[in-house]
Amino acid sequence: MHHALRLRLDSRALTHNWLWLQRTAGVPAGAAVKADGYGLGAVEVTRLLGDAGCRDFFVSTWAEADALGPLPNGCELVVLHGIGPQDLEAALASHARPVLNSREQVTRWKEAAPGRACDVMVDTGMNRLGLRTEELDQLDGLEIHTLHSHLACADEDSAMNAVQLGRFAAVATTVPARRYALANSAGICLGRDYSFGLVRPGLALYGGVPREEAEGHIAQVAYPEAEVVQRRTIKAGETCGYGATWTAAADTEAAIINIGYADGYLRCFAGKGSASIDGKLLPLIGRVSMDLVALDASALPDLAEGDWVTLDYDLPAAADASGLSQYELLTGLSERLERRWT
Repeated sequence: MHHALRLRLDSRALTHNWLWLQRTAGVPAGAAVKADGYGLGAVEVTRLLGDAGCRDFFVSTWAEADALGPLPNGCELVVLHGIGPQDLEAALASHARPVLNSREQVTRWKEAAPGRACDVMVDTGMNRLGLRTEELDQLDGLEIHTLHSHLACADEDSAMNAVQLGRFAAVATTVPARRYALANSAGICLGRDYSFGLVRPGLALYGGVPREEAEGHIAQVAYPEAEVVQRRTIKAGETCGYGATWTAAADTEAAIINIGYADGYLRCFAGKGSASIDGKLLPLIGRVSMDLVALDASALPDLAEGDWVTLDYDLPAAADASGLSQYELLTGLSERLERRWT
C-alpha cells in the first residue's frame, strides 16, 4: 500500500551515536528503547545496536518487553518500572530483569522469585522512582545485577549533579551489585566520574543533543518526509489556511503536503517550520492543519504533485523553533509515518 508520509531513518547515524557515547563514557553503553525506541521502532533499533555490540536494553513496561520479542544473542533486557501487583506472571515468564523501585516491589520479588537476579533503583534526588537511601536495608537477600540511579538535572550545569554523584558513589560502597549505573545521555557528557560500570543513553542515540559537549558528535537519525498533494498559486492579497493568518504579499507558489498535527507535526511549527529539497528552503505558510501543511515552494518551480519533501527536523533546531523538547519531537511522531531504515 502506498504511504504518503514516511520517516526516513539513518542506521549508520544510530550506530555512530551509540559508538560515540560508549567511547565518551569509557564503559559499556546500553540503550533505552522504551516508547518503541523513542518512536523509531524498538525492534529494529535493538537489532541494529545489537549488531553494533550493544548488550543492554531498557524498556519501561512488561508490555514493551513482550512487544520487543527475542533479543539478539548475548543481549539482556531490563524493565525500568519494575513489578506492580499485576506484573508478576509476565515477569516470571520473561528473561528480562525488573528494576525494583520500592519496598513493595522488593518484598514482592523476594516472595515470588527468591535468588533470581534483579536490578534496583535508588533515589538520589530525582524523587520519581527508587528506594530512598534510608530504605536500603530492605535489599538484604537480593541478588542485585545492576544498581541504578537517575540524574535530575544532567542537561543543565546544576549543583544537583555533583550532589547526586556523591550520594550514588556512597551507596555503591555499601550495596553489593555486579554493576552500577547512573548516567543517561546528558550524564555521559558530564564526564567519566558519572560512568560507573554502565551508562544508559536514550535521546542522544536518536539524534538528540542533550548538552553542548555532544554538539558536532551526534548525528541526525530521523527525517520526516511528506508527499506533495497539490501545487497551487496563492495570488497577492489572498490568505492561506485556517484563521486566514497568512496573507500573500505577492503571487506565491505553494505546495500542500501530507503532514499535520495528527502526525505529530504540531501547530507550534506555524510561522517557524520549513522543509528542504537539495538545500533549497520551503518555509511553512499559514497554520498547521490536522493532515496538511502549506509550504512556500517559490524556490522550486518544478516541484509537483507526487514529489517528496523532507521536513527540517534536526532535533535541537526543531526544539528551538517549536518550543517542544527534543524528546517530544521524536516520541510524538505518529504511526501514520511509515518507518524506513536506510
